[in-house]
Amino acid sequence: MENKKYSVLIIDDHPLITDAYKSAFNYYSKQNESIKFSIKIAQNCDTAFELINEFSTKEKQIDIIFLDIKLPPSKDRKILSGEDLGLLINKLFPNTKIIISTTLNDNYRVHSIFKSIDPDGFLIKNDITPKELIESIHSILNDPPYYSKTVVKLLRKQVANDFILDNIDRKILYELSIGTRMKDLPNLLPLSIAGIEKRKRHLKQIFNIKSPDDRELLFIAREKGFI
Repeated sequence: MENKKYSVLIIDDHPLITDAYKSAFNYYSKQNESIKFSIKIAQNCDTAFELINEFSTKEKQIDIIFLDIKLPPSKDRKILSGEDLGLLINKLFPNTKIIISTTLNDNYRVHSIFKSIDPDGFLIKNDITPKELIESIHSILNDPPYYSKTVVKLLRKQVANDFILDNIDRKILYELSIGTRMKDLPNLLPLSIAGIEKRKRHLKQIFNIKSPDDRELLFIAREKGFI
């Protein structure tokens, strides 16, 4: 059998998790001697962004990416989470297989990630065992997609077809959550005050919020993993 070497990028801010993923790839390689993995690890958005751009600049392909969603924002606040990285990866590397791995298990949030990133694999971390990791790697290489059991259950639940938050919605929520004043938001977003207020009204409709202030909006958005 012809030897095959895959380029892998693991993006997660927990060292124990990244070590577990790396061990799974190494174990799979030992069980399948014709397959090798070149693995790089990023534990924050800034490092991940640098590595992604490095691959792109050198015109090198990334074959597989394990991507956590709940990452701290980049220092310049242009990348708010793993979801923004996923959108960038899809743009620069449309053939890369993305495996989302996250603690988020809210129905709306999971469906939103599917709509925005369309990953080849989706794992809820509470489902993950060493065996599950090996199975996910095998499926992604041979017959994607691969979804862990909680994801399969969530996919069976119906959600509104128009439920998706884009990067501007998430940026509004993030800036409000850190105390940025409304009058300053037009300096950070390509929207007027009126446009931002319209977005906020839409977000409140999505989350079924009646309160006129933003506290409940931010509470629900944080609860569902959008902040």
